[in-house]
Amino acid sequence: MSKIKFIFDLDGTITSEETLPLMAKHFNVQEEIEQLTRETIQGDIPFVESFIRRVFILGKLPVDEVANLLENVNMYPELVGFIREHKEQCVVATGNLLCWSEKLLARLGCEAYCSDAIVENNKVVKLTKILRKEVVVEKYQEEGYKVVYIGDGNNDMEAMRVADVAIAVGMTHSPSKSILPITNYLIFNEKALCRQLNQLL
Repeated sequence: MSKIKFIFDLDGTITSEETLPLMAKHFNVQEEIEQLTRETIQGDIPFVESFIRRVFILGKLPVDEVANLLENVNMYPELVGFIREHKEQCVVATGNLLCWSEKLLARLGCEAYCSDAIVENNKVVKLTKILRKEVVVEKYQEEGYKVVYIGDGNNDMEAMRVADVAIAVGMTHSPSKSILPITNYLIFNEKALCRQLNQLL
């Protein structure tokens, strides 16, 4: 078997719904979050600034409630099956905070990298790390792995640029136009994605 790592974005790639809008809807702050998301997609606000602002809004929410909400988010079952079966070769790289995503990620059983924050009294009080996904890709390349990156958003672009193989997915929503010129494969359904991943093994 070749020395290969599959690195997956989480939101909209493994999950069949976006987690930040789900949190916003559940806690009735969707208007602010939707506006920020829209402005980020349009390029009016850089991703990092937008993420900090979204965390500032959502960070006031009880961490345990958010973690419980996200634990039950819908995921693509066949893709989850692939990840569990090949968990030594699969990694998740998500900008989401570890304190929010830990229970959700535990369902996959593979290694994961997240953004991080200080939590006090069940609230996020300070953002300590915003994950740069391309750093995760480069880490495994330096260890001698061929890296396949799978994602759908503008914030996956740098990771896709440095990966050996880049797969853009459009299963939950259309992939960001910015990643299309640098992808090797463009896939719109779960079965086709799992078939492609098995071929790359």
